[in-house]
Amino acid sequence: MKKPNRYLTRQAIFQALFESDFRTNDALENFQRVYDEIGDDLDLEFAKRVIAAVADKADKLDKYILEAAPDWPIEKVSRVDKVILRISLAELFYKKDIEETPSKVVINEAVEIAKRFGSDNSSKFVNGVLGTIYRKYIEKGDK
Repeated sequence: MKKPNRYLTRQAIFQALFESDFRTNDALENFQRVYDEIGDDLDLEFAKRVIAAVADKADKLDKYILEAAPDWPIEKVSRVDKVILRISLAELFYKKDIEETPSKVVINEAVEIAKRFGSDNSSKFVNGVLGTIYRKYIEKGDK
């Protein structure tokens, strides 16, 4: 059995959460639909943990976004950027619940997803917010 592709999994998580944010439907069902089509390329268990963390902690994750970008109230942050940041922050802050992924990998993949799905400025915004949060909360304790 081949190993699932985490980058593709993160993209599918983004799409599932984005659709859920936009349509107010169930993100896990959205992901499952994609998983049923792609299958082995995606890590279903990892996705379930990330989606659950984002759903359970969205308000707290949004506070971190607001703290790192005080000139951008959460309702002014683009839906794409907000979803990417929530996923990344969930992975950074809740590693024990999700998986011990190196912070730099999480940040780099978030920036790549922002380049693919966001506006011209999304990758810079995502990188800036995550960099600020990383330096303030995570860097000292990072392995």
